[in-house]
Amino acid sequence: MAMITSLTMNFPHISAHNNYNNIYSNQKFSTVCTNNTCNLSSRSSLVPLTWQISLNSLHLSKQLTTCHYVNQRIHLRKNRKMKVICGRSEPLKVMISGAPASGKGTQCELIVQKFGLVHISTGDLLRAELSAGTDIGNKAKEYMNSGRLVPDEIVTAMVTERLSREDAKEKGWLLDGYPRTLAQAESLERLNIRPDIYIVLDVPDEILIDRCVGRKLDPLTGKIYHVTHFPPETEDIKARLITRPDDTEEKVKSRLQIYKQNAESILPVYSNIMKKVDGNRDKDAVFAEIDSLLSRVQKEEQDARKSEAVISSTRADITSLNKDWRGIPTRLNNIPHSREIREYFYTDVLQATQRAVNDGKTRLKIEISIPELNPSMDVYRIGTLMELIRVLALSFADDGKRVKVCVQGSMGEGALAGMPLQLAGSRKILEFMDWGDYGALGTFVNIGSIGGKEVGEQDDLFILVAPQNAVGNCIIDDMKAMTDAAGNRPVILVNPKLKDLPGSSGIMQTMGRDKRLEYAASFEMCYQFRLLYYAGTQYPIMGALRMSYPYPYELYKRVDESPGKEKYISLATFAKRPSVDEMNDAFEGKSRNQAKRAQGFWGFLSGIL
Repeated sequence: MAMITSLTMNFPHISAHNNYNNIYSNQKFSTVCTNNTCNLSSRSSLVPLTWQISLNSLHLSKQLTTCHYVNQRIHLRKNRKMKVICGRSEPLKVMISGAPASGKGTQCELIVQKFGLVHISTGDLLRAELSAGTDIGNKAKEYMNSGRLVPDEIVTAMVTERLSREDAKEKGWLLDGYPRTLAQAESLERLNIRPDIYIVLDVPDEILIDRCVGRKLDPLTGKIYHVTHFPPETEDIKARLITRPDDTEEKVKSRLQIYKQNAESILPVYSNIMKKVDGNRDKDAVFAEIDSLLSRVQKEEQDARKSEAVISSTRADITSLNKDWRGIPTRLNNIPHSREIREYFYTDVLQATQRAVNDGKTRLKIEISIPELNPSMDVYRIGTLMELIRVLALSFADDGKRVKVCVQGSMGEGALAGMPLQLAGSRKILEFMDWGDYGALGTFVNIGSIGGKEVGEQDDLFILVAPQNAVGNCIIDDMKAMTDAAGNRPVILVNPKLKDLPGSSGIMQTMGRDKRLEYAASFEMCYQFRLLYYAGTQYPIMGALRMSYPYPYELYKRVDESPGKEKYISLATFAKRPSVDEMNDAFEGKSRNQAKRAQGFWGFLSGIL
């Protein structure tokens, strides 16, 4: 039986900025919740650009409210319904690994207490199957009675069956000490059993040996003590303690060697979700780090599910949104650009980026090369770039996200001090810009540098301002550290210049060239606009190439209509970024033979991409 809840909520909305003269009013929503979804209908004609609310277990995820640029103002779509997601997030799935005496058992207890996960140990499963006399237990018993190891397929079958039970599905699970070998890990992968995080407790060998050799077993209770670190409570208990056969120094060293070999073989399977935790500390300190890791994974999972919840409604808007696009603005050779043209492109970039982020994309790239944003032209304006950054940052801040805007830091010491000339003073410009009357800067928007240490727990999204390699300095190392620290949070590059350049004194050699190029190419284009010219010139404009996520690349040709008038006509679309030859073919209107490809009029696009 569905539970019906009626809510009335008042949300006073204020804009973090006034660039577009957004009008926000007090909104009153009438909400009816049935099962896991609620529909909200606004009684006002305006809905905030983006917003998100949580009320106890009630999570409000907005549908993407699209923006349409008209007369230097963004108008928001009217009479929209918004969906409230009332369902809880996906439960945690955790694997934990550690050598004998690494403290794994203690940490498992603490994890279960804090997060309520179902603790699954293969040893416990095997004993339970044997005790119950199940088919799996009887098969395992045959191997054990003959002194043989229980095959992986039997152990994996036990684990799979346990994971399929309702309590593990509802509460999440903690898989303790399994898989132990590469074959076991691969068998789980084939069954699509994969954790959200793979925790490895790291303890030096000498500490592990000391912990094992000093361990004592109480045969009456099964409790483990340690002569130094965890002595028995009474003399009576002390008197009956025994040393387990496996806790001699020789056997401990042998077990450690086997564990290391197996652990190293498994790591490639879970390398992208593996977190190594220093286990040579007090148990509370170790758990504090594990707690932080699991809480972070939980939050990222919740954020991802909120994003997924709006994707279907977002896609419904995409078709109509593209129809509403009015085409490429004309007179782009008029420099400086009017505010209308600049804001036209800011809106175009913003809409594409919002769609990509709402689709769950986390590594994005924006390339916009209108004359004022093309550093190879004399009319390049750093202020235009900063305006674009401000529009992006404040729009995501309006969504309740905490945005970190990051600029390139110093290239090094001595002769390498400073930064690329095109970025000189960019941080000061950002700090002194008008960020609105409501204190967005320093709260929802913060200015930082590109680097792993700049990533804070409170940051939700990162915008990197024109990151570029320079001779003797590779920004990619700092970017890689930042994206690693950011995890599943979106990182957006705006006009990056990541062409590989020669190093100076080996400075760029911390990452191999192939790896640098591979990393630079790993960011997905969410927006691109560039004008097309004759080869080697910046005039006249021959056409334009535009891509706005999630649409294909669109090629346009500029046509003069009458003196002082022009228009752009569509020539072709491409599923992926077109080559120079493909664009030249589209301009000519027919396929060209190989001999003509580098000759004549249609060579004008050579080298632009």
